[in-house]
Amino acid sequence: MAAADLAEGTLQNVLEQDSLKWVFVGGKGGVGKTTCSSILSILLSRVRSSVLIISTDPAHNLSDAFQQKFTKTPTLVNGFTNLYAMEVDPTVEHEDMGTDGMDNLFSELANAIPGIDEAMSFAEMLKLVQTMDYSVIVFDTAPTGHTLRLLQFPSTLEKGLAKVMSLKNKFGGLMSQMTRLFGVDDEFGEDAILGKLEGMKDVIEQVNRQFKDPDLTTFVCVCIPEFLSLYETERLVQELTKFEIDTHNIIINQVLYDEEGSESKLLKARMRMQQKYLDQFYMLYDDFNITKLPLLPEEVTGVEALKAFSRHFLTPYQPSTSKSTVETLEQRVSTLRQQLKDAEAQLEKLRKGKQKV
Repeated sequence: MAAADLAEGTLQNVLEQDSLKWVFVGGKGGVGKTTCSSILSILLSRVRSSVLIISTDPAHNLSDAFQQKFTKTPTLVNGFTNLYAMEVDPTVEHEDMGTDGMDNLFSELANAIPGIDEAMSFAEMLKLVQTMDYSVIVFDTAPTGHTLRLLQFPSTLEKGLAKVMSLKNKFGGLMSQMTRLFGVDDEFGEDAILGKLEGMKDVIEQVNRQFKDPDLTTFVCVCIPEFLSLYETERLVQELTKFEIDTHNIIINQVLYDEEGSESKLLKARMRMQQKYLDQFYMLYDDFNITKLPLLPEEVTGVEALKAFSRHFLTPYQPSTSKSTVETLEQRVSTLRQQLKDAEAQLEKLRKGKQKV
C-alpha cells in the first residue's frame, strides 16, 4: 500500500501519555532532530507542569533553535514559565575535574577504558537531573552512533568496575603500601574510586530501568525520506529493540509536497525519489505512528517560528492542491491558456522574422 493511501500519524500519543518521564529524540545528523525535540518540548510544556530539554549533542544547536544561549545549568526558555533547557557535552565534561588526588586517577582511568569518561559524566548529569523535580525530560541526542553509545553506558561502567577490581586484586597490597608510604589520604585510595564508580553505576542502572519501562520512556526517531536515513533509522530501531527501549513514533522531516503551481522538474524528480522511500517507511513500520513534516523555504528558528511549525505535529500537513476549489482550478486553466496564447504569439513572431531574412 502506498504511503499516500495511509492515514497520517501525529505525535498526539506522546502528549497524551501522562506517565512519560523521559522522551528521547534521535536519528542521523542533519535531519532536524533539534527542531523536532524543541517543538516537542514546547508542546509538552502546554500539558505538563514543568519540562526540561537537554542537548547531549556536542554541536549544541539548541541555543540556535531557541535563539538563546544555554549552558550546562537548566535555564528558563524566554517566553515560557515552565520550559527549561540545558546543553551538556559528555566528551569534555570530565576535563572540568581537578588534576590532584582522586580526580587525577579518574582521568587516568578515563584513558584506560574507552567510553568511561562519557559514561561517568552522563551519570553525573543524570544524578543532577534526578534531584530536580521536572514532570518530563526531553533529550535532544547526538547523531545515532553517539546515542547508541549513551544507551551502552551501564555496561561500559560495569566493564570499568571489573577493570578496577582486577587491578585491585593484582596490585591491591602494593597500592595500599604506596598510598601509606606517600601519606595519601584514604579518600584518594582505590576503595574511594570504587565507591565513586559504584555510586555512578547505581544511578545509571536505576535510570536504565526507567528507560526500559515503556510507561516512563519512549524514543522518537527523526529521519528524512532518503536511503541513508532509512538505513540509519532501521539500525536505530533494531538497537533500541535490543536495549528494550520503547519506540513507536517516527518523524519523517523535509518532505516535498506537490504544491499548487509547482512546475519544477527538479522538484518533481525529488518528489518521486522521496515517495519511493516514504512507501518503504510505511511498509517497514506499519505499526508505528509516522508523522510527515513539510520542507519549508526558510529555517525554523526562534520561539515564534517553532510554535507556528508545531501545528504540523498535531494535525497532518495538507498541501495547497488538496484544498483547491473549482474556482481555483478554473483560474489555473485560464492562466495556462493565456501562457499558451503568449507562446503561440511569440512563435508566430519568430516565424515571420525568419521569412523576412
